[in-house]
Amino acid sequence: MTPTPTHLRTALALAADGLPVLPLRAGKLPFGNCRACARNACGGRPNMRTPGPCTCPEPCHGWAAATTDPHVLTSLTWARAWREAAAVAYHPGGASLTVVDLDNAEALAWARASLPATRIVRTTRGEHWIYQGAMPSVNAVRPGVDIKSLTAYARWRGPGTGTMAALPDAMRALAAKEPSPSRRAPQTLTAPLRGGQGECRHRTPAYLDRGITMAEQRIAEARSAVHATVYRTFLAVLSAHGRCGCLTDAHVARLFTAAQAKGETLRHCTDAWTNARTTLGL
Repeated sequence: MTPTPTHLRTALALAADGLPVLPLRAGKLPFGNCRACARNACGGRPNMRTPGPCTCPEPCHGWAAATTDPHVLTSLTWARAWREAAAVAYHPGGASLTVVDLDNAEALAWARASLPATRIVRTTRGEHWIYQGAMPSVNAVRPGVDIKSLTAYARWRGPGTGTMAALPDAMRALAAKEPSPSRRAPQTLTAPLRGGQGECRHRTPAYLDRGITMAEQRIAEARSAVHATVYRTFLAVLSAHGRCGCLTDAHVARLFTAAQAKGETLRHCTDAWTNARTTLGL
């Protein structure tokens, strides 16, 4: 019998604890796209015409490939990846976690002065501070500080030390600000980009609230094709309100809650939201 690769054993143990995992190759990068998605033809996202996760058989879409299913992790299509894996990664948002990635001494000093104590995992250059609760991911919120949660992955470096605390409001507020100009990286926010230009005609609270309420009703009334209904509803909301920055995390949470009440997973909601934003160029 072929022995189980060390990284796969680690992944199976983490998955059993409810942490969605995936293999990483050297350089902390996901494995290359499968033949059906060669050269990232799908953009690393699900097909725009078919809302929901990509159905290609390989673990080729970074965080979206993370899973807790042992049958997927041990499948033949994943075998090569685990044989060649250099590390294990996990999707924090998929387990309702947020990782504050602190990369230098300045970032560590800021965290110790500004954030509540929580579970800490040491990294090559700094520390990961892990909090209970999910939020949009965004890079460079401060010099040397990245937030990894929804639509992001983090390398597994061990369980760490300390008691995990609840995600502080300070991190949500920080993510809503413009990223630091010292290292402006591509954003991976699940909410629309904030701070749109020009006068916003949606600032009347009743107008926006009525739109969100109608979107919730549309999702709740879906009797079939729930995936497609959720995607089209997200697309409609973002078409009306996505460019001026008036949508908040609370509005997005209402839409996700309505979709999950119809049986959608958090991953499906995140994929549909990301696809809608990409379609509209947000």
